[in-house]
Amino acid sequence: MKNAATHKNRLADETSPYLLQHQHNPVDWWPWGPEALAEAKRSNKPILLSIGYAACHWCHVMAHESFEDEATAAVMNELFVSIKVDREERPDIDQIYMNALHLLGEQGGWPLTMFLTPDGGPVWGGTYFPKKAQYGRGAFMDVLREVARVFRDEPDKIAKNQTALVEHLARRASADAASFGPTELNNAATSIARATDPVNGGLRGAPKFPQCSMLEFLWRAGIRTGDERFFITTSLALAQMSQGGIYDHLGGGYARYSVDDKWLVPHFEKMLYDNAQILDMLALDHARAPNPLYRERAIETVGWLQREMTIPEGGFSSSLDADSEGEEGKFYVWSQCEIEHLLGTDDATFFAAKYDVSAKGNFEGHNILNRLLSDDDTPIEAEQLAAMRDVLFASRTKRVRPGLDDKILADWNGLMIAALAHAAKVFDKPEWLALARRAFDFVSTTMTRGDRLGHSWRAGKLLLPGLASDYAAMIRAALTLFEVTGEAPFLTQALAWQSSLDTHYGDKSHGGYYLTAEDAEGLIIRPHSTMDDAIPNHTGLIAQNLVRLAVLTGEEPWRLKIHGLFAATLSTAADNVFGHLSLLSALDLFLSGAEIVVVGEGADAQALLAAARKLPHANSIVLHAPNSGALPAGHPAHAKLEGSTNAAAFVCRGMNCSLPVTQPDALTALVMSGPASQSA
Repeated sequence: MKNAATHKNRLADETSPYLLQHQHNPVDWWPWGPEALAEAKRSNKPILLSIGYAACHWCHVMAHESFEDEATAAVMNELFVSIKVDREERPDIDQIYMNALHLLGEQGGWPLTMFLTPDGGPVWGGTYFPKKAQYGRGAFMDVLREVARVFRDEPDKIAKNQTALVEHLARRASADAASFGPTELNNAATSIARATDPVNGGLRGAPKFPQCSMLEFLWRAGIRTGDERFFITTSLALAQMSQGGIYDHLGGGYARYSVDDKWLVPHFEKMLYDNAQILDMLALDHARAPNPLYRERAIETVGWLQREMTIPEGGFSSSLDADSEGEEGKFYVWSQCEIEHLLGTDDATFFAAKYDVSAKGNFEGHNILNRLLSDDDTPIEAEQLAAMRDVLFASRTKRVRPGLDDKILADWNGLMIAALAHAAKVFDKPEWLALARRAFDFVSTTMTRGDRLGHSWRAGKLLLPGLASDYAAMIRAALTLFEVTGEAPFLTQALAWQSSLDTHYGDKSHGGYYLTAEDAEGLIIRPHSTMDDAIPNHTGLIAQNLVRLAVLTGEEPWRLKIHGLFAATLSTAADNVFGHLSLLSALDLFLSGAEIVVVGEGADAQALLAAARKLPHANSIVLHAPNSGALPAGHPAHAKLEGSTNAAAFVCRGMNCSLPVTQPDALTALVMSGPASQSA
């Protein structure tokens, strides 16, 4: 076996903060790449693939227990070629092997620990393995030795497992179009709503995730049907998570999930994608029914984004770690004594009654600030509490901070750019639009080569080519910026990226889109999942983008393309509705979305345009045509424009348009009344 002096850890030259966290492990780590696979074939050793991310608590635990342990590392180095992957940097690799784990009947999660043949075929795996056997889980070193034995002594069993798994991973659902329309969308929404927690919001039970794709789907059902119960379900979840411990009441921003069923105890890492999607939902529901809590949380969360997540070049960092000083949540929790020392006894007593603080604590002897909902604050109380939070926040800044993963991911940035642009209009915050523009400029220049997007940027290094998810999210961002500003270059950029996406990612045999480009590194299969994950699947976002492109350009090929995408994917969605909510939201936008065409120039047109841009973004598409000649050829609004010389707005659904609307309030009322009330 090797001693410490002969370790060959190859992670020091990587840019991923997660990989760099492991550069000093005694494990002979390889980054993923052809060199690692070639070494596995040369040495005829199985591959141990370890996938995680920088903010992952259990990844840190397994690293401390096993990967930093000389004895464990010696066994790994002797028996395996060990490859370390950042799942945020390489979601294509993560998708393949996480799906393989699910096919083995195991629950997924990170760290993901998979055992592969030397050519990368999955055979067996799990998530976190403890150093010592506990709770029915084998000790990691025992697992390593047994897996290596099976590879050595039972090659037929290994080959059979690999063949079966790879065949399953490559399998496709039928491409027949499903009969999925408004009735099926309504039935799905009703079924999902029944599974939600009527007290705490979100899905019943624990852990609780924000599930923003679900909340948007239910919100859309409320608009589509006029049934207030869907809005109540959505707003309950948003309010409860915004007042619970999952929200950082001092610094802003939401943690990834809560481990309990009341949103109290978070898994303390903060992810850019969660905060983007929650900010988008806050803006969406606020546009329907203004809520002071939504405004406050949006302002605080964007404040966190600017203060802690924005790099000097303008992009947004990926995540903040759950741990600091080796302890999960240490940066965020408080003792009653600390608060009394900072605020004084009387103020601390008042604060404790509002934020669930006690001597015994509400989390392992500590206190997570958790807003109790017994009473609304008076204006004076609200001012006092804000001042107290400022004192605690100032004190907290002196603590050892959790680690920042400052790599810039194009897809996560795209989600945040769109959310900022939506929120800027709804909350009257033009500076947020400037923040969105700056991040968009960073991705569209620094992270773009010609018409090709990259996926990850850090320390001057760009990972190319990007993924379909990068194109989907950044096209969505470009279209959002076009709709809220009317500036043509954003639409031009969206069209250029869509062309590149179609060229390099389109699945010409089955329809839809692969995750990876045709000229990307070859993997054991080309990932093609349509399932939503922590972020909406690229297929669902692309479908929504195509619907908007059809409206904004007026060009029939976009409508044909969306028909083709639905034909290729809706049967799969019908078999697993909850896993395809972003795709079904695209279907809802296609079937019942409001196409708002504002025609004319001058103050009257600008007033109509301002009203249109403040409407809920999920079910509306805004196009400004200064005159009838600016309308795309063949647009159904042309028939209503004949002889009109004044500024007006038309609300079109399908091929039917409303009569001209000249007052902003009337436009708002027409769109918010939903599709059922509109007459041609």
